[in-house]
Amino acid sequence: MCGIVGAVSTRNIVPILVQGLQRLEYRGYDSCGVAVHEASLGGTGAGGLRRARSTARVAELAAQVEHEHLQGATGIAHTRWATHGAPAVSNAHPHASHGPGAAPTDITRAGHVALVHNGIIENYEALRARLQSRGYQFASQTDTEVIAHLIDSLYDGDLFAAVRAATQELRGAYAIAVIHKDEPHRVVGARAGSPLVLGVGQGEHFLASDAMALAGVTDQIVYLEEGDLVDLQLGRYWIADRTGRPLAPEQRPVRTVQAHSGAAELGPYRHYMQKEIFEQPRAIADTLDGIEAVVPELFDGAHTAAWRVFKEIDRVLILACGTSYYSGCTARYWLEEMAGIPTQVEVASEYRYRTSVPDARTLVVAISQSGETADTLAALRHAQGLGMRHTLTICNVATSAMVRECELAYVTRAGVEIGVASTKAFTTQLAGLFLLTLALAQGKGRITPEQEAAHLTAMRHLPVALQAVLALEPQLIGWAEEFAKKENALFLGRGLHYPIALEGALKLKEISYIHAEAYPAGELKHGPLALVTSSMPVVAVAPHDALLEKLKSNLQEVRARGGVLYVLADADTHIETSDGIHVIRMPEHYGQLSPILHVVPLQLLAYHTACARGTDVDKPRNLAKSVTVE
Repeated sequence: MCGIVGAVSTRNIVPILVQGLQRLEYRGYDSCGVAVHEASLGGTGAGGLRRARSTARVAELAAQVEHEHLQGATGIAHTRWATHGAPAVSNAHPHASHGPGAAPTDITRAGHVALVHNGIIENYEALRARLQSRGYQFASQTDTEVIAHLIDSLYDGDLFAAVRAATQELRGAYAIAVIHKDEPHRVVGARAGSPLVLGVGQGEHFLASDAMALAGVTDQIVYLEEGDLVDLQLGRYWIADRTGRPLAPEQRPVRTVQAHSGAAELGPYRHYMQKEIFEQPRAIADTLDGIEAVVPELFDGAHTAAWRVFKEIDRVLILACGTSYYSGCTARYWLEEMAGIPTQVEVASEYRYRTSVPDARTLVVAISQSGETADTLAALRHAQGLGMRHTLTICNVATSAMVRECELAYVTRAGVEIGVASTKAFTTQLAGLFLLTLALAQGKGRITPEQEAAHLTAMRHLPVALQAVLALEPQLIGWAEEFAKKENALFLGRGLHYPIALEGALKLKEISYIHAEAYPAGELKHGPLALVTSSMPVVAVAPHDALLEKLKSNLQEVRARGGVLYVLADADTHIETSDGIHVIRMPEHYGQLSPILHVVPLQLLAYHTACARGTDVDKPRNLAKSVTVE
């Protein structure tokens, strides 16, 4: 992980490779690199494989490539997010094999095989030991280098055959792109558990981990499926399944995909995260555009009618990770209260590894911004393997694996989200989940037409309500100046707003590196109260709901211990600013949809705290945008 670009052409493709990496930068990375076959441009240079790698940004890699006059018509490139081995040039991709008994004498030479890889190889230690016994020398700490040496050991004049044989021995997740010194006009790719797409051009072909990397190069995209291998040559390509059986074109059709460039304009904003926070009114409006009534058809899949599925289910299982998990936790309150449907929310990375009790009458809902989240996809497939065939995804990418693999889908319209810390994807997920709740409540006879109409009216008003919340930014900057001096924070919420407190704590720790925890406010006296001192800011989400008086009592518990409160309160809660209590008034109470409004000030608080601390807001340390490995 994290980004792959590859190409076979008749022109110098280095600028395309570098540009592709730049379009994937928003996903987060700690090193990058490119490798080309010099002979692919008609014999320039020494004619072998050359590479350049860097632990700096892609812009620095571009300067390095230009300085070293790296050119080629066949090549691969990569941005890496460290899994095995620290961020270092020796661990950066592309990795190479120089054959048994040979150690690289020139780090710019890539030997026999050069390879880039997203994913994690689980049996790499056993493979490494076997290859070392055969004389292969390892220059990195990565699992990826094992694949390069393994392919070299299996190579007998046909790169595709060698890659196919190698994949039979790999255990884990991978998307790979490989070139060989003896085949100057060929790139071979394979995928299992990590995304990979083929871009079809005029006499040239491309590989990428995301169609966005190819924006402006080609809009003709083939989505490779689990276990696929692909062979790119000049003017032709072919795809095979994991056994090597060629697949017909209709089995992997070419789709026209209008991928948007990750290099969107910042406009008046300092960071993409700030821009995306302020894009939420538009994102919600776009997500709800054209919806005149709540009907099951909003969730129809390519071959499945939602109304049939909704009739057959009486439970919901939500699978998600990170921010998407918190949107699922919020939806649980909606689904159980409004639709009367028992709902279970599982952290996807845990669900597939525990013994659970399957129920065929369960609707499995997978939530993901990218639709490629490895843990969520694996959990989804696990649920399907247990016999739970009714599946639905709430996702922001219509062409993603999750949309393709689920019976039903609701595709949000947040647009490209570049900041690693999710904002507009979260609020549009909540909008999609609320519509799902209304549809299921309708099917169960739990909602009247008048109630449904009132909820839709409230949803249509959300963009205006969000604009009013965004106007609170100056007050939140004042809070952020105080938070920037702290190293710990506590977030409190009750009921529907407990998941929002969790999301607020996650945002703060993600981008400001302040340790933050969230609790249901009623749990304070069961342990967390021991942490409360005058140096521990406590954020409380305080809507005017049925739990308000209970929450007020919890806030008094904090004040009695000298804790300093920062309260996001609805106008009629009668919580006033006083010594040790800072209050920001929300513009209006929004009932069941209140979580969508209350999360926005928490996003702004995290953002401005991070700015005050001088962190890299859009690319926080150690994190990646799209988590495509376990």
